[in-house]
Amino acid sequence: MQFIKSYVIISVRFLMLLNMRRNIVIIEIKSTLLEIINKVFGELNIKSAPILERPKDRTMGDVAIPCFSYAKEKRQSPNLIAQAIKEKLTGELLAEVEAIGGYVNLFLNKEKVTNDVLRSIFTEQENYGSQKMGEGKTVVLDYSSPNIAKPFGVGHLRSTVIGNAIRKILDKLGYTTVGINHLGDYGTQFGKIIWAYKKWGNEEAIKANPIEELSKLYVMFHDQAEYDPTLEDEARAWFKKLEDKDEEATKLWEWVRAESLKEFMKTYELLGITDFDSYHGEAFYIDKMQPVIDELEAKNLLVEDAGAQIVKLEEGTPVLITRSDGGSLYITRDLAAIFYRHRTYNFDEILYVIGNEQTLHVKQLKAVVAKMGYDWHKNVHHIGFGMILQGGKKMSTRRGKVVQLHDVLEQAIELAENYITDKNNQLEDKHKISQQIGVGAVIFNDLKNYRTNDIDFNLEDILKFEGETGPYIQYTYARINSIINQYKDIDFIVKKDYINEYIWNIIMQLVNFDEIIVNARNHYDPSLIAKYMIDLAQDYNKFYAQERVITEDIKETNFKLFLSQATAIVLKEGMRLLGISMPKKM
Repeated sequence: MQFIKSYVIISVRFLMLLNMRRNIVIIEIKSTLLEIINKVFGELNIKSAPILERPKDRTMGDVAIPCFSYAKEKRQSPNLIAQAIKEKLTGELLAEVEAIGGYVNLFLNKEKVTNDVLRSIFTEQENYGSQKMGEGKTVVLDYSSPNIAKPFGVGHLRSTVIGNAIRKILDKLGYTTVGINHLGDYGTQFGKIIWAYKKWGNEEAIKANPIEELSKLYVMFHDQAEYDPTLEDEARAWFKKLEDKDEEATKLWEWVRAESLKEFMKTYELLGITDFDSYHGEAFYIDKMQPVIDELEAKNLLVEDAGAQIVKLEEGTPVLITRSDGGSLYITRDLAAIFYRHRTYNFDEILYVIGNEQTLHVKQLKAVVAKMGYDWHKNVHHIGFGMILQGGKKMSTRRGKVVQLHDVLEQAIELAENYITDKNNQLEDKHKISQQIGVGAVIFNDLKNYRTNDIDFNLEDILKFEGETGPYIQYTYARINSIINQYKDIDFIVKKDYINEYIWNIIMQLVNFDEIIVNARNHYDPSLIAKYMIDLAQDYNKFYAQERVITEDIKETNFKLFLSQATAIVLKEGMRLLGISMPKKM
């Protein structure tokens, strides 16, 4: 698409700046507004910083300045202060200023803002909303982390998609990110699996269906151990061999790990999440624990307690570092891991995207690092999340077995394909689009909720094409594409008459995209972007329901087409940040 002409003049210097610096238009709008307000505050000798709010009722203005907090400083009523600010606020960016009930309500110049925002989106395309606030900073994310030799359960969905979304948000803001899949590949359960494999295992069956067969062996072991408790001792003996790097035990463990990871990748490929930088699990850090233990001892932080070694904390439960038999614990391995990661990546932050139930574990991890004298413990963050529920209860089959995530995704794809077949049986690439819709619906249902809350899971509800769902947003995007694909080389002009309530609501949503991304990063909260996607799609659909896009006036048509295209660009980019792809047709 190429612009032929415009009634709004843009200087050559401005266009050069636009290409040099992403998001400059939105930054300029907001910084210019703040500059005007700061100047007025200086003239009125108001020392407090301006507070800017977005009115819930959009008819009350685009931006509001509440004046109540300035009343004490100025010893005047908020109404008088608001009136004084109002009388001095002027500028090209402002169309109207009101002082009502202690608020200054600002109405922006709709023609200027609309033109600047739409041209910014045209120029930047998918880079719209990008910023450089993270340049030179590295963030390590520990997320997903299923247990080998066990099913990749639906319980791991939240860590996987929340971690992936936060990582994409950080990338968008210029951070260098490192994604670590800290596999659960160590512990006494591997002694049980090795023993069971040697007793009952079938190599070909495991190669054909690794997770299911290994899980069967694990269950068989526990069934037999109920009648013969000595099997537990034999399993511990095999795990001890693994710890001692016995050749046979190590070879079997490596094989189980490789087969498990191969199976996990099928699920990751369905989710579209295959860019982990490291799959180092617990086992990788076994030979890295002793230096940490030695340092704890050298700093007189280890205390013996009934043969075990602990670190006492100022608050809370002491941290058990080694058992009385000398064995390590999960937190010992996590200490080794965090020091290895700090040495390797020199991170500015490290995020542990693990369940709410791990809150104490992360607190203890941070506390031990702090006692060791490292101030970077402040940059260790727990990104907790709630459980996935079905009908108010934890998801499980009738036998209480783990619900496999891959099975859930396949069911979602099948349901999506059924819906598509009913609506548009002639659609090309039907299966690919069904996958985008089905998987996208599962991811969006998770991410639209604030992460620490439990979420309810109902496949039929989350696949609906109306309401606050992923398919609703995807359908909006496909609808826009069906319109704009009929036209090429669209130029547009902005006229005041074109900008009604529905269009202005869309413009103000587009203006706020960069702010939403920053807020999502600051709160580690992808739901802010998901809710923004819902709001933007709803505003566009209200416009579409009330307005004709294609009119007798070619200039008005071109303007509306370009508004539609700008909306589609932001919808696609916002959903990409959530890890969801967008079909052009549905």
